[in-house]
Amino acid sequence: MRLVLCPYIIRPMNAEIISIGTELLLGHIVNTNTAFISQKLAEIGIDVYHQSVVGDNPKRIAESINKAASRSDIIITTGGLGPTVDDVTIETIASLLHKKLILNKTILKDLKDYFKLRRIKVPQESMRQAYIPEGIKWIRNKVGSAPALIADYKGKVIICLPGPPRELNRLVEDDIIPYVKKISGAPWVIRSRTIKIVGGAESQVNGKVKDLLALKPPTTVGIYAKLGEVELKIMTKDKSAVHAARSIARVENKIRARLKDQIFGCDDETIEGSVARLLTGKRMTIAVAESCTGGLVSDRLTDVPGSSKYFIMGLAAYSNDIKVNLLGVSPAAIQKYGAVSKIVAFQMAKGARFLACTDIGIGITGLAGPGGGTRSKPVGLVYIALVSGKKSIVKECRFSGSRKEIKFQASQAVLDLVRRQL
Repeated sequence: MRLVLCPYIIRPMNAEIISIGTELLLGHIVNTNTAFISQKLAEIGIDVYHQSVVGDNPKRIAESINKAASRSDIIITTGGLGPTVDDVTIETIASLLHKKLILNKTILKDLKDYFKLRRIKVPQESMRQAYIPEGIKWIRNKVGSAPALIADYKGKVIICLPGPPRELNRLVEDDIIPYVKKISGAPWVIRSRTIKIVGGAESQVNGKVKDLLALKPPTTVGIYAKLGEVELKIMTKDKSAVHAARSIARVENKIRARLKDQIFGCDDETIEGSVARLLTGKRMTIAVAESCTGGLVSDRLTDVPGSSKYFIMGLAAYSNDIKVNLLGVSPAAIQKYGAVSKIVAFQMAKGARFLACTDIGIGITGLAGPGGGTRSKPVGLVYIALVSGKKSIVKECRFSGSRKEIKFQASQAVLDLVRRQL
């Protein structure tokens, strides 16, 4: 359906996001929609000052919308447009607008086509999705069954979106962002750049960029600690895309000069992607023998498309017999030093390289917990080894956290070791 612009004065606007769904309040579903919408609005210079979550309750939804209308230019709701009785967003909007629900024949046809394509008769419950407030604007959902709605409420724009991320994301990118851009005039350009760092704690990174973290708008830098890595996010706001890009580049160059090879990538890049690019560029191959990580390093390396060019073998060798019989680890080394030791990690890496005839062999052994630790070998102790034609490296690492967190940190350390050697 063709979008008709609401008669608003073109000026800088701010937005508010209301996520609707009791399942969100109970923690049954992670709310990714708010982050996605906020990011997309930021790209066109729309500030989001408030975000909230409310259950499937008409009274509380109405209260949230009225509060948003008192302080925000654009109100975006997500969820509650489905076919079930607890989906009450449309009825609530109709009540607020003092409009009755009427059958929209075009939406009804879309519903029938949607289910016909799936060889399903339209469920009676889904018919209610064809009823929308009289005279309201709507947008066809190209992925799902619930249309998006746009209305003028108390001189503000209210946009209602379906909850499933697959449907919402498509609507936001194809329809909502272009619509908001037109009604707002989008006078500002907001750009961001995320610098990804590994091999140092948040406090260590903070010490190297403390002055940059103190920068004032329009260009700012934030620091965010994640499991196994740290991110520095540069953000700037300008009326010129060219000037915004220059501001980002100036700060990024300063960060790179200080952190050097601790930086493995930017924005959506991953450390496994960085390793894959280096291996492919150098035409080198790798084999991995894993004990405590259970195949996680192999999994991450093969998540990258084209991994068959460089990844030859991954072996999850938990049993000492497998370590000895397949990888050639010395039984005497295991007996004297234990399976979790530098010598065993080294021999696992050497054995993996020999077995797969690769340029690089990786060995990992450790204690992921939660049990099995001792005073001399506590949970979180991990040895990682790299063997190539030119050098051999064995590192002792100490991690903390849950079993899953220790495994991930170990895999991160391995990938960083490979990256630095390449």
